[in-house]
Amino acid sequence: AWSQGWTLGNQIARVRIDGLITGDQRTMDLLKQVAEEDRIKAVILRIDSPGGTTAGSEAIFEAVRKIAGKKPVVAVMDTVAASGGYITALGADHIIARGNTITGSIGVIFSFPEISKLLDTLGVKMEELKSGDMKAEPSPYKPVTEKARAVSMAMVKDGFDWFTGLVAERRKLPLARVIELADGRVYTGRQAIAVQLIDELGGEDS
Repeated sequence: AWSQGWTLGNQIARVRIDGLITGDQRTMDLLKQVAEEDRIKAVILRIDSPGGTTAGSEAIFEAVRKIAGKKPVVAVMDTVAASGGYITALGADHIIARGNTITGSIGVIFSFPEISKLLDTLGVKMEELKSGDMKAEPSPYKPVTEKARAVSMAMVKDGFDWFTGLVAERRKLPLARVIELADGRVYTGRQAIAVQLIDELGGEDS
């Protein structure tokens, strides 16, 4: 949701990005509305999110950058703005966090279940007919093959390269330095400002 900072004439919009980031249509429509509303002269993004999908985070980032191309955007981190929440903040012109905000988590994860031993115990066997050996791999019904692991890891690496490149570009940091920071760890706001992942400590009134 967004609220107006002023009721008449020029306005400041406050947009909340909460919970799991998926790039859902409602959020995308809202960001487009904010970008196109001429009365809105600046935007405050209030972010409280542990992250979300890589594609959804990319969509939100691009939408925020479109807004920033027309009017100033400040990201204010609340309790947590990590992973996709941090990607969202990167779209802003200026990033503010509380000293105890949790942010960072620069990285990509791809998780999948593997229940083949359980199926063996139950006496259940899954048969598959598929067009190629990598279709629907890795499969939860059998141990992951080395080929499937390598293909999945290549996908994770590609997303990781995009994420770290984004941090390097937006934070004006050497890529080698970003990679040092991007082992997946989270940072407090105090730690994040020390390594230049954010711009300022404080809140919306900073």
